[in-house]
Parts: sequence; C-alpha cells; structure tokens
Amino acid sequence: MSSLLSWIDKPFETLKDKFGLRIEARPLVIVACVTLLIAVLVATPLVQSALPIAFLTTPLWLPFLVVRGAYDHWYIYKRSEFLAKQNYVLLEIKPPRNLVKTPLAMETFLTTLHLTGGESNWWARLNGGTRPYFSLEIASFEGQIHFYIYTRAGFRRFVEAQLYSQYPGIQIVEAVDYSRMISATPEEWNVWGVDYKHTAKNSDPLPIKTYVAFGLDQVQKEPEQVDPLASIIELMGSLGKGEYMWLQHVIRAHKGEKYGKDDYKWTDRAKEMIAEIRKLTQEKIIDPVTKKEMPGFPSPTKGQTEMIAAIEHNVAKLPFDVGIRAIYIAQKDKVNGGVITNMVSLYKPFTSAGWNGIDSTAWLKRFDDYPWEIGTEKKKDKFRRELVEAYRRRQFFYDPFYEGSMAPEDIMVMSTEELATVFHIPSRAVETPGLGRISSATSEAPVNLPI
Repeated sequence: MSSLLSWIDKPFETLKDKFGLRIEARPLVIVACVTLLIAVLVATPLVQSALPIAFLTTPLWLPFLVVRGAYDHWYIYKRSEFLAKQNYVLLEIKPPRNLVKTPLAMETFLTTLHLTGGESNWWARLNGGTRPYFSLEIASFEGQIHFYIYTRAGFRRFVEAQLYSQYPGIQIVEAVDYSRMISATPEEWNVWGVDYKHTAKNSDPLPIKTYVAFGLDQVQKEPEQVDPLASIIELMGSLGKGEYMWLQHVIRAHKGEKYGKDDYKWTDRAKEMIAEIRKLTQEKIIDPVTKKEMPGFPSPTKGQTEMIAAIEHNVAKLPFDVGIRAIYIAQKDKVNGGVITNMVSLYKPFTSAGWNGIDSTAWLKRFDDYPWEIGTEKKKDKFRRELVEAYRRRQFFYDPFYEGSMAPEDIMVMSTEELATVFHIPSRAVETPGLGRISSATSEAPVNLPI
C-alpha cells in the first residue's frame, strides 16, 4: 500500500515544489473509495455487471492476497517480538586529553562490527531474527558534547574490548539514555530534525570525501591538521542554555536489501558504474569501408580514471547500511534558527562536486510554510513526535520506522572508511571547549605490584 501511495504522490511533487500546492495521495484514495461505494449503492448497470465477475473470480486472486498479506504481517510481528526481547546498553566514550589517534583507528574498530549472523537462513528470518545493528552517536547538552555507542547488551564486552584495543587511553562507561531525560514533546519544546542521504542517487560505491583526502591517514602536526568532523563538533559546542542537539548513525552490515535482491550488492552496482564510465571514455571511429561507427580505444580523462580508482578502492572495504538522523531540541524562547540552517548542510565538508556527498532530507524539511497550507502545524507536531520516537528506538531499517522517513533506495551504503570519516573520536587538535575529555589516559596497574 505504501508503494502505491508513493507512486501516486510523485505527480504532485512538481506542484508542491513549483507552486506550493501540497496535494496528498491519501485523501484522494479516500475520495476514490467513497466514490466507488456510492456507485455500488446506486447500482448502475455497469457496476451490476462488473461485481458478479469480480466475485466469481475471487478464488483465483484472493488466496494470493491473503497468503501474501498474512506472511508479511507474521514476519513483521515476529521481528518486532525479537527486537523487543533484546536488551540494549548505551556506552559513553570519554577520550583523554592527549589523544593522537587518526580515524584509521575507528575504521579498524568498525570492521569488527560487520556482523551478519542472526538471519543466516529462511527459518531464522521467519522467526524474526535480524543481524545486529549499532548506533554511533554524538550528543550536545547545552554545549557539552558526548560520544556514545548503542549496542545489544550481549555485545558489550566485545565492543569495549575492540574499542580499548584501538584507543587504549579512553574510558567507557554505561550511560543513562539521554534521549529520554527530557520529554521533547511539541507542547513543551521546539523540535526540528532531518535524515540524511547521498547526493548521488543510487551511486553508493562512489565515495564521499573521506579522511584520507584530508591527510588524516597519517599523524600530522596539530596546526596542520584539518578534521572535517571539527565543524560538526564546533556547531554542537556552540549551543547555549536550553538547547540540545542529537546526532546518530545507525549501522548494520550490508547484505543487499536496499537493491531488493539477495544476490545483488553494492559491488555489483560498482561494476555497473565502472562499465558506464568506461563506455563514456570510448571514442567513436568510422570504419572507412563500411562507414559504420565502431567503438575505439578508451581515452579516459584524469577525472574519470580517478573516479574508477576511487570506486574500486571504496568497494574493497567492508560495507554498512547507514541511516543518519539529527534532532535539534530547544526551549520555546531559546530557538536559534542558525543551528537549523547549519543542520541542513551539516555534512557539506564531506561532499565533493561531481562525486558523492551527504544531504539532508525528509521529516521537518518537507514543509514549505506557505500561508495557504492548511493543517501544517498539526502535521509538523505529528512528525516531531515520530522523529523523537524513531531516534529513541534507534530504528532505521525495521518497522514501524522502516520507510517512515525516506524511501528504501535513499538509505546509504557506506564503507568503513566513509563511516569512520563521519564518526570518529577527535584527536587533541580539535579544541572545542564543550568537548569533554578526561584529564589523563587510563591504564591497568602493573602486573608486578607487590601484594
């Protein structure tokens, strides 16, 4: 049903974008159903002749609808039951003041989270099994910035061990879920938020501007170090009293659901993209005898050669399905419009012209606030509640929030290198005052202490 409504919505997007006329599909569907009911009640000859045919053919089409619908609802029910039984913990990461690690440390850690177990066969999936998902989060409470990882409780020791192996001096503590510490209701707070998607549609293998392009794959002198994550940290550190900003990256190992085929993954999409680029590089030559066009030798430009190399380098890394969501919550009299403007272009530092990037979409960004739009505030409040609930559940890939904020094809597939670029523990070169660091690195006691 959602796909049908989405198809009906498309013709009205132009009216909305160009003229500000928001015509939604659901009221039209309701009108169509009422019209059909009236036609049945009036019982015109055409309806009278069509209805018996429909009833006589029900044994042919009704069982397929019932079985398919029952299977889908059973699958959703069992998966929801499975997810509800899982215990989750929120771990806070406290970096030391003297941290000099590059994002490569985070990339190495992320490779260990590429877990595909839990849904290895149809029986496990039928019983609701899902592969693990994690949420990498940055939160600002009135300018005080904290880093978190949300994980199943059963993976806690594993996650802590892998983090300590790459960041020996950090502290990891279990934290209270900060997203539930305030009500965040539209009646008490001003709530605004967006999801993010790739700028190049259906071109996930084409990478964003990663930390390697910034030279962060090598330890640099602090005055020379340029960390693109610093712009996000500075924005979150600039919040004042009564302002909160939450940012989450929900991830799971990529297995091909985005493309709707079990045996089609982003490596297959990469091969298609490379073939398309190579086709563009072939010069056309005319056979002097037959006078027909023939493909010549490839003659790629420097940019095309670099793009092919970048795609091949990117898909050589482990891939994750990634959903990014940001929320700004402020007291009614503390709202800063500049923060909202910056949230729209939050990931601009990671975007390269002609390549790939990350742009904001959906949720509260869909409203244009034209004066003739009716019921806008009620719709906004509805989305505000759903947005906060989706964030609290850390949901992006499963019901009830699957397809809730964007189409399935807009969910990003990112390599560990890309993911480590948008989420890593900043080194001491990032000196935002609100970025909390512990005074000294922690370490274990020497094993040869006298007892």
